[in-house]
Amino acid sequence: MKLSKLLQDEGTAQKTDARHTTISGRPVAAVYGPKDAEGLDYARDLGDPGQFPYTRGIHETMYRGKLWTMRQFAGYGSAAQTNARFKYLLEHGGSGLSVAFDLPTLMGRDPDHPLSLGEVGKCGVNVTTLADMEVLFDGINLADITTSMTINSPAPMIFAIYLVVAEQQGADWKQRSGTIQNDILKEFIAQKEYI
Repeated sequence: MKLSKLLQDEGTAQKTDARHTTISGRPVAAVYGPKDAEGLDYARDLGDPGQFPYTRGIHETMYRGKLWTMRQFAGYGSAAQTNARFKYLLEHGGSGLSVAFDLPTLMGRDPDHPLSLGEVGKCGVNVTTLADMEVLFDGINLADITTSMTINSPAPMIFAIYLVVAEQQGADWKQRSGTIQNDILKEFIAQKEYI
């Protein structure tokens, strides 16, 4: 249902659709519009769902019109092992991928670095090269799924490698969707995985 239709049917939906309540049963409108935003510059401060400044989500009807992405954080061993796991997850209802990288990858170290000894592929997948990323997503059409990558310091390099694989598959960069971290403060304070 489009936003204009939701606004038009707001009163009817609130009265007749039991799904539009809080968990405690308090009724809520299907969508709130400019008349509900007193004291705000609606377009500047709030905006419509699916429109800039995206304070109300990136989709016009959010999960009333689109099923949420289901991802399981996964990655272990080699790129081939993780690829097999990704395919299993997608075959069993997953609609997106969330890549768990190993400690050497998170630290931006090569797997043969002395400090990588015993950590390669332990708590996530090791991705060091374009070839690793190609194997990781072999047989998985990146144009059809969203990808989340939990990586920080090496995020720019990992993202660049990912985009090359997407391009090799014929996926348009402008149509790619997902998330990537680049939060060095979190790494410094919480995980101690800074470079």
